Amino acid sequence: MEELIHLDQQLFLYLNGLGSESFDGFWMFITNKWGSIPLYVLLLVLCFWKLGWKKTLVVLVMVAVLIAGADQLANAFKYGFKRLRPCYTVNIADQMRLVKDWCGGQYSYFSAHAANSFAVAIFFGVLFKPYFKWLLPVLVLWALAVGYSRIYIGVHFPLDVLTGFFFGSLIASIVFFIYNKVIAKWKL
Repeated sequence: MEELIHLDQQLFLYLNGLGSESFDGFWMFITNKWGSIPLYVLLLVLCFWKLGWKKTLVVLVMVAVLIAGADQLANAFKYGFKRLRPCYTVNIADQMRLVKDWCGGQYSYFSAHAANSFAVAIFFGVLFKPYFKWLLPVLVLWALAVGYSRIYIGVHFPLDVLTGFFFGSLIASIVFFIYNKVIAKWKL
């Protein structure tokens, strides 16, 4: 386990060290939850257009469950594992780039940003697959960018992000299964 943590720290330092001030603004935009608002609006418009208002209401409830589930699971892991963020890790903090003014909460495992973005990407990518086959890969690329942004700005290790991707995908799959059951039961 110590070797895995050491490798994770070394990969973090490498990936975080690739950054430059020229790109900091871009990655801060990608990592900021408000930067994704246009995407969310587009997904909402697609819901109304392709699914109608009844299914869209069910989708909105499912997305609330999706985000709440990913956030709460991430918090349970953070306070259960208590893995320090890179900026609070003694042997890492003096070697890394912290792009934003503050580091955030003390604990990093796992990234709620990565979990939420992957949950949204998988849920909507699968939901709209019959209409837009290209949407899933585009959403996955967006989610990967959000995950990398967490490493770039210096607040998460790569394993934090990868674990977030895994749990986000798992939660999306479960919620999509529930969505299909609700749609079938209510004959929407």
